[in-house]
Amino acid sequence: MKKWIAIAFIITLGCSPKEQPPTEPIAKHEWYGHEVTASAYNSVYWQTDSISPAVAAWGDTLKPGMKSIAVSRDLIKMGLTHNTMVKIDTFPDTFYVKDKMHYRWKNRIDIYMGKDVKKAREWGKKQVLICYAIPLDTDTINTTK
Repeated sequence: MKKWIAIAFIITLGCSPKEQPPTEPIAKHEWYGHEVTASAYNSVYWQTDSISPAVAAWGDTLKPGMKSIAVSRDLIKMGLTHNTMVKIDTFPDTFYVKDKMHYRWKNRIDIYMGKDVKKAREWGKKQVLICYAIPLDTDTINTTK
């Protein structure tokens, strides 16, 4: 019971979008919370693709230091598509969906950790809460005052 109260609390507080600087256009998003299994991966040939290990599934070139994740295909169907903003409960940063995982994985994310294989191994595999932003259809937003 305590776990569900904590999850509800984290989702309520952790999934509210942060204020954007006034110089950026304000995008309308709906934030959703979801529990997933998280592991880590690197852009090395033996973990990804031997020809182009730094090129993600949607064609983005991954570079060490990028806040990027790969998602399982079932999460794509839930709305975690290319460039979706994602907050992971154990990190202060916002990540972006840049890669897809193999079809065999379900309800998983892979956190990109550059070429630091030791760091990825130390991360291991954990259950985490994520919050992800789905853009609202701007045509349906009432803009009259």
